[in-house]
Amino acid sequence: MFLSPPDFSLEEAFLSAADSERCFEALKRTVAWRQDAMRIAGRQIDLPRLTSWYGEPEAVHTYSGIRNVPLPWTSELDELRRKVEAASGASYNSVLLNLYRGGSDSMGWHADDERDILQVIASLSLGAPRTFQFRRKEPPRDMVSMRLGSGSLLVMKGDTQRHWVHRVPKEPAAGERINLTFRWVDPARLAPLRRAS
Repeated sequence: MFLSPPDFSLEEAFLSAADSERCFEALKRTVAWRQDAMRIAGRQIDLPRLTSWYGEPEAVHTYSGIRNVPLPWTSELDELRRKVEAASGASYNSVLLNLYRGGSDSMGWHADDERDILQVIASLSLGAPRTFQFRRKEPPRDMVSMRLGSGSLLVMKGDTQRHWVHRVPKEPAAGERINLTFRWVDPARLAPLRRAS
């Protein structure tokens, strides 16, 4: 069966070098970072990165057993959201922030395919460049790799989350990086599942 390549656009210089550095320093200092953990085989395992969730009050989202209740938009995050919306042509009511403290911090293979997330996800990178990879879910497990630099904007669209997983692998020599993934979370989309269960 033929499956199309991942549907995405990449703007490598969405933010200037100066704006990227300013945003990185401001977010690192002001965001309410937390250390989340997942339960694997009965053990609590810390995620290999720090995270935070901001957005509209209704944009409550659960993934990997972690319930994210949004903190209110800061002026910095709201300004970035409006810029990303203008560039991507989509609307977002929440943002997940990940702080990679060095090359041993990472994100494993996953797809943002939860039922309550709408299809367009915009990913803004700040700080140290990192490798980002797509891999097809079904054989043949084709892979697409790219380098995301500071100020780059990757917008994932269409059926990408349905047919592809993605990750940020470990890179021992990498420095600090902040990634923001803007989403539209609609808890009402889960209501039919709750009624059926």
